[in-house]
Amino acid sequence: MSMIQFVNNHQDLSTDKGFQFKFLCDKCGNGYLSRFQPSMLGMGGSFLRAASDLLGWGHSAGQSAYEVQRAVGGPAHDSALKAAVEEGKQHFHQCTRCGKWVCPEVCWNANANLCESCAPNYQEEMASAHAQGKADAMRQQIYSKASEQDYASGIDMSAGAHIQAPPTQPHKPTTSTGGTCSSCGHAVGSAKFCPECGTPGAPPKATCPGCGFQPEASVKFCPECGAKIPFIS
Repeated sequence: MSMIQFVNNHQDLSTDKGFQFKFLCDKCGNGYLSRFQPSMLGMGGSFLRAASDLLGWGHSAGQSAYEVQRAVGGPAHDSALKAAVEEGKQHFHQCTRCGKWVCPEVCWNANANLCESCAPNYQEEMASAHAQGKADAMRQQIYSKASEQDYASGIDMSAGAHIQAPPTQPHKPTTSTGGTCSSCGHAVGSAKFCPECGTPGAPPKATCPGCGFQPEASVKFCPECGAKIPFIS
């Protein structure tokens, strides 16, 4: 039989009943199933086996295997394959640049009249590049954000050292929010005199009930809004 120039891969699904083939796209592997072609030898063998069963004639397994091989192989099989190839060529497209036979659904660029390996679909390529760019940018941002964190400051890298958890920050005691003595610096709180040196503390400032202003000097009326300021003893 002469060489058939078609797809690189195909599956022979022929049986003793007939011939059928599946051809696979050279690019993506999508398959095309040819129409079933009945085998006259296979049909004759089936009639013979039916008659043998009906009349009680012997029919060995070896004879059955021989009949299957005789029905599937031979000139009838070659002729059926040739017809199936011609049928498959009506479905697939051959790229004139690389010579591959590809399926029209996925791998054929109809605008360029070439396969998509030789003439990529620019819209698909742009969408793919856009998605890949966003994914790469997200990975880079996550990497940069993670690199800003300190994960190793508490790790002792000296020989024989074990990895330890980072030390906790020591607790700082809270300081009194009250005032301090202008003479010795001791905390006086709200006391009128320092409990250490007896220095009088600063007199409390009066607060305007109208606007909240605290004048430095002792005044009866607020210099901001004119409201009367209560006297502080």
